Amino acid sequence: MKTRIILCALVMIIGISSVRANEVGNVNEKALTSFQKDFKHATDVNWQSTPKFLKVSFTLNGQVYMAYYNEDGDRLAIARNITSNELPMGLQADLKDSYAGFWISDLFEIHGKEEAAYYVTIENADYRITLKSTGLSEWITYKRSEKN
Repeated sequence: MKTRIILCALVMIIGISSVRANEVGNVNEKALTSFQKDFKHATDVNWQSTPKFLKVSFTLNGQVYMAYYNEDGDRLAIARNITSNELPMGLQADLKDSYAGFWISDLFEIHGKEEAAYYVTIENADYRITLKSTGLSEWITYKRSEKN
């Protein structure tokens, strides 16, 4: 009898935990509806709200993505982290030639409605630089800072 009560309690706790893990909370209904339509099979969904947009992180086909929506439920962009081997060959070559003394600390691609771009943050002992792709073969400096 004691085992049965403990088992029932565990089943209830697991059931409640599963419900809580799948709760959406106070997410804009329009954005939620759009997201569910755009990414039906997404898992590990996590919403964040900012004054300018809603960000949703999720997993789809084993890849982690971030999608951005406005308050009207329109998708603004989708992004994903990538490896340097996934960059177009021209961008890889320009990065190796122009920034040989740096290492990559962050790299992602982002697709908006009208534009796609790659962003890479590179570092050395003295500087942290974020570059943005212009086309498929060149980088421009998006942000540069000195390390202290």
